[in-house]
Amino acid sequence: MIIKVLGSGCKNCVTLKENTEKALKEAGIEAEIVKVENMKDIVSYGVMQTPALVIDEKVVSYGKVLKPNDIVKLLEKNK
Repeated sequence: MIIKVLGSGCKNCVTLKENTEKALKEAGIEAEIVKVENMKDIVSYGVMQTPALVIDEKVVSYGKVLKPNDIVKLLEKNK
């Protein structure tokens, strides 16, 4: 599983990455987390608001900072 956090590096983007790491640990799921900060790459996902979360190339959230338990639910749904 590859998880991408899309965002320019703002505080919310950093928080989403940290929450994703916590969620993976809680769920006992191993995955690679990739930070995508290039605006051209972010726009290629059709995302206009960051931070955004992409699981295996599928955008699952954008424009908000998810809490770890919300991310766990998304991870389990996208296994």
